[in-house]
Amino acid sequence: MDKDSVVWDCVMIGAGPAALSAAVYTAREDIKTLIIEKKVIGGLAAITEKVDNYPGFAQGVSGMELADQLEQQALRFGAKIELDSVASIAKQANNNFKIVLASDKVVLAKTVLIASGSEWKKLNIEGEAEFYGKGIHNCATCDGAFYRDKKLIIIGGGNSSAQESLFLTKFASEIEILIRGEAWKASHVLVEKINEHPKIKVSFQTKPLKIVGTDKLQAVEVERAGIKESLPTDGVFVFIGLRPVVDFLKDSGVALDDYGFVLTDDTFKTNVDGIFCAGDVRSGATMQIASAVGEGASAALAIRHYLEES
Repeated sequence: MDKDSVVWDCVMIGAGPAALSAAVYTAREDIKTLIIEKKVIGGLAAITEKVDNYPGFAQGVSGMELADQLEQQALRFGAKIELDSVASIAKQANNNFKIVLASDKVVLAKTVLIASGSEWKKLNIEGEAEFYGKGIHNCATCDGAFYRDKKLIIIGGGNSSAQESLFLTKFASEIEILIRGEAWKASHVLVEKINEHPKIKVSFQTKPLKIVGTDKLQAVEVERAGIKESLPTDGVFVFIGLRPVVDFLKDSGVALDDYGFVLTDDTFKTNVDGIFCAGDVRSGATMQIASAVGEGASAALAIRHYLEES
């Protein structure tokens, strides 16, 4: 794409369910749509082994299949997808937006949909950066098969930790879940399955302090009951919550809430005229795929109205 050569009607940042659904609506109505994605088409949904609560799939559907179908539908109506990351967004005097990509490409747009989603929080402990992707992971479906007949440690006490731990029992011989608090924050149904599984042990009030290893990850140093100990393991999966992906909004003027999520009104407009937001990155989002799809569709209709009135 040549610099400054094309003005898109709408540029969508992120290619998760919210953006892909929005693109189905905009592209279908001949709104020239470009989606920019820095990692995986489908977002976190694509790396979920099975989506069991998305309407219309009585037996559930794999996250990858759902993401692929959404992508193909958006492409069929004429949306374009570019793999890159956004460095900055700025509104110009003519009310168009200048979007600078990490590759130094410049994209111009009449409207922007922020649908960048969220990413897994990190532990921020010694050794984590060194072994990230080389023993420390956030995606069980991506990396679980590397740990066949191995011992794993899972860190986190929510639904994601419980779901992914159950999935990882397909491969691992032994799993220990470390939870800093005194109880699960996961659903009762998942906790029951965890408690009944012979491969899984749960340790509460356990705080990870350090990742230990030389050429490869060997253990997690923890503190529990005031005592430090080292837990040998072959790999670590971390599921301790999500943070919004909003670094590229630093100088955009877009307002965020106290947790860094994008503030919008009921029509998914931000405080910057022409910038909209939908999905997990939006303040008040439910973090559900079905909700993200609905928000994307609603935001697309708001974008169409904005373009018609401009």
